[in-house]
Amino acid sequence: MRDYRSWRASALLPMSGSWWAPVSRGVAAGVTVSAVLLAGGCGREERAVRGLRWSDCGDGFECATLRVPLDHGEPDGEQLELAVVRLPASGPRLGSLVVNPGGPGASGVEYARAARLAVSAKVRERFDVVGFDPRGVGRSAPVECLDDERLDAFVAMETTPDTAAEQGELEAAARRFAAGCRQHAARLLPHLGTVDVARDLDRLRQALGDRKLTYLGKSYGTFLGAVYADLFPDKVRALVLDGALDPAGSRVRMNAEQAVGFEKALRAYVEDCLSGRDCPFAGRDVEAAMDEVGALLRRADVRPLEGGGRPVTEALATLGALTPLYDRASWPELTEALRRALKGDGSLLLRNADQLAGRQDDGTYSNQLEAGLAVNCVDGPYPTTAAAFAADAAETSREAPRFGPYIVWSSLPCAFWPARPTFSPHPLTAEGAPPILVVGTKRDPATPYGWARALAGELRSGVLLGYDGDGHTAYGGGSPCVDDAVDRYLVEGVPPGDGVICPGIR
Repeated sequence: MRDYRSWRASALLPMSGSWWAPVSRGVAAGVTVSAVLLAGGCGREERAVRGLRWSDCGDGFECATLRVPLDHGEPDGEQLELAVVRLPASGPRLGSLVVNPGGPGASGVEYARAARLAVSAKVRERFDVVGFDPRGVGRSAPVECLDDERLDAFVAMETTPDTAAEQGELEAAARRFAAGCRQHAARLLPHLGTVDVARDLDRLRQALGDRKLTYLGKSYGTFLGAVYADLFPDKVRALVLDGALDPAGSRVRMNAEQAVGFEKALRAYVEDCLSGRDCPFAGRDVEAAMDEVGALLRRADVRPLEGGGRPVTEALATLGALTPLYDRASWPELTEALRRALKGDGSLLLRNADQLAGRQDDGTYSNQLEAGLAVNCVDGPYPTTAAAFAADAAETSREAPRFGPYIVWSSLPCAFWPARPTFSPHPLTAEGAPPILVVGTKRDPATPYGWARALAGELRSGVLLGYDGDGHTAYGGGSPCVDDAVDRYLVEGVPPGDGVICPGIR
């Protein structure tokens, strides 16, 4: 299992490579979430859901399998099996807390297995902590597109093309990725959407025996939670949406805003680095240090860094520099990685890139990258030509020169995706739901604070809790102010005041 800090970083290849998803067969692109409720109503579906059979799976956890229809429009048709895990409550039980770490593509099972670190003892005392791998992810009918060797080449591919020839090579690689997904997962692709997963989530709630849902979603998991609330507002007990996405934002706009977020996070890191000891940019000002990072990444385009037998290309070096920006506690690791990279050794940057791409030490990949793209590409729409991506990359590079082109081009497979987009960006209101707590971090690189503010405003019962800190997501990140507010809301159902800002910690 990955270090817990990596779960606070489960959203990059999310927006870059921008990962979102589709509704069921026959629903036209652009339809709103609230317009696609299943025929027959919730009561009929409630009666169809059976309880879960739990078995011991070690370390105090219990595992089960949830059966859901491939197509929720055909509930008696082909079924999928979703992996579920829970850590039973340690005290008087209030119900279940379902958790999702984001991605999309990240394993909810693995996240729940980190519950003793991810969720406070106060909450674990009153709730079973439950995680599930969404359809297409991990142990739940995983989508597969490329073998490990081809994934290595895809992740390392030049994603800042400087010439027409390089752009052509990038387009060819994106088409191969999309074609591989069509070849290996054609029937699954149209049914991997966030609306489908939200329906699965409601079936899970019913199978758990909970009258209403208590939920903690981080990063992309906030979009899943918001979709659920919009579909099933009367089934909401308490939802924490931490590191929020804005469902009303276009994919193009969100890629650009995420790129700017990482630029701001890099600047905050550089400022901190220059104020301490052993900074590799000592003697320079902030702008000069930022320029040196950009120059380092560009040099890797011409001469890849050494990576212990694997060339560290510009794409890998950029991903390796992005990863520690998710968590302020990882900034010292970024300092050491950059120190070595400036001397030609990209091994630490490569290790970081592998962590976020889901590559294991033995060269095998989890399917989080493939699943993430599969979800995001059908939750589009995206531009449909490489020329449009080139224009977006050029525009974004003006505000985010180090990260903008990389993040924009990482979504290119979505231009050639074999399943139609079925979610059109629009505000989700969840009319009739009880208070929903939206948490935003002021200098979150992956999900900028403006997205949390927007989502809290779009939800009729949204309550915004801000954190004046660095890194991706806030709950469990060391702020007593944030943790206490979230814990009280989950246990007692009492949210903090709307617009409260918790101070940052150093």
